[in-house]
Amino acid sequence: MINEFTEKDKQTFDKAARHPLQSWEWGEFRKKTGVGLSRLTNRENGKIKTVFQITWHKIPHTNFRIGYCPKSSVPDKEEVEAIFKEAQKRGAIFVKFEPNEKINPETEKEISSLASNFNWVKGKPLFTKYTFQLDISKTEEDLLKNMHQKTRYNLRLAEKKGVEIIEDNTLKGFEDYWKLMEETTKRQGFFAHTKEYHQKMWQTMTESGMGHLFKAVYEEKTLTAWMVFILNDTIYYPYGASGNENREVMASNLMMWEVIRYGKKQGCKLFDMWGSLGPDPDTADPWYGFHKFKQGYGAELVEFLGSFDLVVNPTLYKLYGLSDKVRWFGLKLLARLRK
Repeated sequence: MINEFTEKDKQTFDKAARHPLQSWEWGEFRKKTGVGLSRLTNRENGKIKTVFQITWHKIPHTNFRIGYCPKSSVPDKEEVEAIFKEAQKRGAIFVKFEPNEKINPETEKEISSLASNFNWVKGKPLFTKYTFQLDISKTEEDLLKNMHQKTRYNLRLAEKKGVEIIEDNTLKGFEDYWKLMEETTKRQGFFAHTKEYHQKMWQTMTESGMGHLFKAVYEEKTLTAWMVFILNDTIYYPYGASGNENREVMASNLMMWEVIRYGKKQGCKLFDMWGSLGPDPDTADPWYGFHKFKQGYGAELVEFLGSFDLVVNPTLYKLYGLSDKVRWFGLKLLARLRK
């Protein structure tokens, strides 16, 4: 039975959530940014089987919206029908799904079935199709042994240089993080959410206990700052930023190692590095450096199913697709000019 979820059962909701983006806390954060939110659950014998947290984003200068359901399970026929009705009620043109499901014959069969029964099509990705995942249930000795030799050398170098990794969930910690985020986006030539967005995210997630902000400090300077999340025996690395100074001390390498160790201490079994390029990455890609950095820790490259759109209004969906191409062309051009 599909129904709307209520706050009294939010702990149960988080246990069923497959990813932090489906967690109750993330939904509370997104509400603070002004977007609409639906939490639908499917129960069997009174117990939650699946959860679908959907944000509703207004298209500027219109009365229409877009639904986004990242990192859920693949919905079944009954669940899609319920979500479709909710989308109609919200005035949505389509709902984008990016399931937290690895690609395999069984999950591909589920997707094929949805395409046969609904206007369910491949969509433009918002979340990367790939990520690196590391089994951190292994001993520290084994984890070190499985790293790339250069990665292991770099983290040891950072230790010898006196880099310290500390958790700092204070406002000062956030300000250090944001200063480095501005440096990183300018250096890499990509766009980031606003300071207000990041501050609301930091406040909501750290106050809930799911979020943790770490800093790499060297000679009283913060060189690197990361936000990590912990949910259901998995630690995630969604946001990281680094400055332009003292890059030779390899602070980010030690940061990754200490976050792994922290996850182990919290009882986590898996480290999800949130995103990566595919199996044959382009060395000219601006994300290639991040990809190689994560790969150095001996993690497994995982491929998810990808992005799919449940189309509610076919005519407006086509018009939206055309306008979105124009918008992204302009943003890419602006990013080049910034560099």
